[in-house]
Amino acid sequence: MNIDPLSVSLFEMRLEEIHRADPWLRYEISIRDFIALFPMRYKNGKPVKPEHPAAFGVDREVYLKVLVAFRQSFQGK
Repeated sequence: MNIDPLSVSLFEMRLEEIHRADPWLRYEISIRDFIALFPMRYKNGKPVKPEHPAAFGVDREVYLKVLVAFRQSFQGK
């Protein structure tokens, strides 16, 4: 696997920004738990986009922000 720790850290920073910007998330789930909802998975050495978490009710708008953050963090990987 070709794991780029800088891109993973960048993705986690963007998840933290999403968490802090959403007034509802700040009171419902901690930053660490929010990041844990979107674990990094790799297939054939490439990062796979995170799935919508079933364990916690993340609304569509937040999930779309997560997908944008993923794409920006792992562009061209």
